[in-house]
Amino acid sequence: MQDRISYQQLQPEDRITIASMRQQDCSVRAMARTLQRSASTISRELGRNTVGDQAYGSHLAQQACMARQLAARPAPKLDVHGVAWHAVLTMLDWKWSPQQIAATLRRTFPDEPGRHVSHETIYTAIYALPRGELRRQLIACLRQGHGTRLPRSRGNDRRGQIPEMVSIHVRPPEIEDRVMPGHWEGDFIKGAGNKSSVGVLVERSSRLVLLARMEDATAASALAGFTVKLNSIAAPMRHSFTYDQGKEMSRHQQLALNTGVRVYFCDPHSPWQRGTCENTNGLLRQYLPKGTDLSVYGQEELDAMPTA
Repeated sequence: MQDRISYQQLQPEDRITIASMRQQDCSVRAMARTLQRSASTISRELGRNTVGDQAYGSHLAQQACMARQLAARPAPKLDVHGVAWHAVLTMLDWKWSPQQIAATLRRTFPDEPGRHVSHETIYTAIYALPRGELRRQLIACLRQGHGTRLPRSRGNDRRGQIPEMVSIHVRPPEIEDRVMPGHWEGDFIKGAGNKSSVGVLVERSSRLVLLARMEDATAASALAGFTVKLNSIAAPMRHSFTYDQGKEMSRHQQLALNTGVRVYFCDPHSPWQRGTCENTNGLLRQYLPKGTDLSVYGQEELDAMPTA
């Protein structure tokens, strides 16, 4: 296989050599031999970076090269000196998530796409900041508070297989379309040492959130807690329940019998397949912080939480 050819752009010291040899009326090929470059490279350099009628000068040539490089780069969508950046900072200070900020900018300025930024652009702008107080403050505004972006897939799944799982890939299309109500996503929010938990139910169409108190983080508690909460919903509003492959759902067949819902399971390490519930968990962590004992919350307190 042919070796890959590497190319290095002309450096300031190369331009000094070109300018000196140009004053001595050296040929393009002589310059190329001296710099061990092709003659076409030197010819392009002289043609591009000779400013007006002036003689080729290394300083002016370097400035012209840098100006071309800057012009070739698109302006950042979220410039730290722009108006949009200050709007994003304000909403982050309000504890809004990047997803909420992006949606708000689209609604507020529907006819000004230049003011629209995606949530990924906001995350990128925050994590691209140099280490310092501003970066720490902005990361602290994020609900998860991670110092770096975490990959969607981290390591191998060591939880084992849940028997008789029904894959999300055979879920009827009307569930994916979010047109008909009654299709729920679920999850566990776990407390300190995984010894306490709260069950989360989010309806895919209306985004209604229900919280279920759990005695602990076991499969038996998940079965009991989700059974009670799902059966509190009118039968026409409970058709399906989509969950990840957490072992707390190992008794899903009994849950289906108790409630009449069809239970579907996401692929391993695929939180975007339950994106509504994942986003809701981020909101709930403002009221149910990590590392705390969640067993202190009664069902009435959970029902009264603002996002519930």
